[in-house]
Amino acid sequence: MNTVLNEIGIENYLFLSVLLFCIGILGVLYRRNSIIVFMSIEIMLNAVNLLFVAFSSYHQDAEGQIFVFFSMAVAAAEVAVGLAILVSVYRNIGSIDISKLKNLKG
Repeated sequence: MNTVLNEIGIENYLFLSVLLFCIGILGVLYRRNSIIVFMSIEIMLNAVNLLFVAFSSYHQDAEGQIFVFFSMAVAAAEVAVGLAILVSVYRNIGSIDISKLKNLKG
């Protein structure tokens, strides 16, 4: 087993991951700024990635770390598409407030 993981303990990684995921959920549910919502989604994704890496290291198997690599590549593409959508919404509406997106229904 990894010596750093022995010193810190898998429970602390689990606690940190759950804490980050809960912060991300609160950001998605209670904030109206779409940039903060996207950042909260990224925090949730990073919490899951942290858990994958911790369990992968704990079980001495590289599959979790490989999955995290591909997950981060997908997250980078998600950020690029999300920012392009935000720029388009800001040009049309003049705001990035989520509550004003109801006007876009056809």
